[in-house]
Amino acid sequence: MSGLIRCSNGHLFSSRRYGTVCPYCNIETATQERKETGQVGQSDIDVDEMLMMEKIDPVCGWLVCIDGPRQGKDYKIKSGKNFIGCADDMDIQILGDNKISRRNHAILVYDPKKHETVLLPGDSNGLVYHNEAAVYTPVVLSVYDVIEMGESKFLFVPFCGEHFRWEDPSSFPDEGGYETEGESDGSYGNI
Repeated sequence: MSGLIRCSNGHLFSSRRYGTVCPYCNIETATQERKETGQVGQSDIDVDEMLMMEKIDPVCGWLVCIDGPRQGKDYKIKSGKNFIGCADDMDIQILGDNKISRRNHAILVYDPKKHETVLLPGDSNGLVYHNEAAVYTPVVLSVYDVIEMGESKFLFVPFCGEHFRWEDPSSFPDEGGYETEGESDGSYGNI
C-alpha cells in the first residue's frame, strides 16, 4: 500500500503517478514544496551561508493555467530546456490532468542568446497546440500565446526577452517604464 494517498473526500490514488493532487476531485492533499529551515540551535550566520551557496536558477517566464484542473497555477520557465510532463523529474510538472504524458509531452526552451522562448513538441504520444494549431516543428512564442496540452490551456507570460535579460540587467530602463502604442504619460504600460 506504499505510495497510496487518500484525499479528504476519501479517494485513494497513487502518489507516484499523480503527486499530491487527487485525480478525481483535484484537491491538493499536501504540498511537495519544502521550506528551508535551520536546525534548532543553528546560528543565523550558518543559515545565511547555506542560502548564499544555494544555486539560483532565475525565472525567464511563466506558463499560467487558464483552463483545466489546475486553473490559476503558474509554472516557472527557466533558461535552457524545460521538459513538461506529470513525472517528478520533469522541469515543469503538471499534475491533475490525466491526458498530459508523464514525460516530455512538450518542451519549452528559453534561448538566452536569441532572447526568445520556443515551444517544441515532445517525444510522447500527446499533441501540443499553439493558438489552436498543432505543433510539429519549433514555434517562437509571443506574449499571451495560448498553449494547450491534454485537457488544460496555458497562457505564456515572458519575463526575459527584448526588454530584460539576466545577462544584462541594465537592459531594463531606470525610470519611466515601457510605453505601449499611443501611451506617453510615463506610466508603466503592458510589456
